[in-house]
Amino acid sequence: MSESFLEYAYSVIYSRALPDARDGLKPVHRRILHQMVEMGLRPDKGHVKSARVVGEVMGKLHPHGDGAIYDALVRMSQSFSMSLPLIDGHGNFG
Repeated sequence: MSESFLEYAYSVIYSRALPDARDGLKPVHRRILHQMVEMGLRPDKGHVKSARVVGEVMGKLHPHGDGAIYDALVRMSQSFSMSLPLIDGHGNFG
């Protein structure tokens, strides 16, 4: 039992908690970016509320709660959290 739990813990850390070496993104970051493309949110389009993006991601791709999604969304918009901001946070955006 303890060996199978240890294997599961390693797989969770490896597949979810550590950023991928290819692009530095975690799965939640990829899910957010994918859903934003599916919603048609592009740099030349207008801004939408973050709750709409979080709801779409949580409803379709990440059914684990909104806390991790909000955190990842805000971090992707901060220039001091990532080398290049991937999202244009508008207004009171963390």
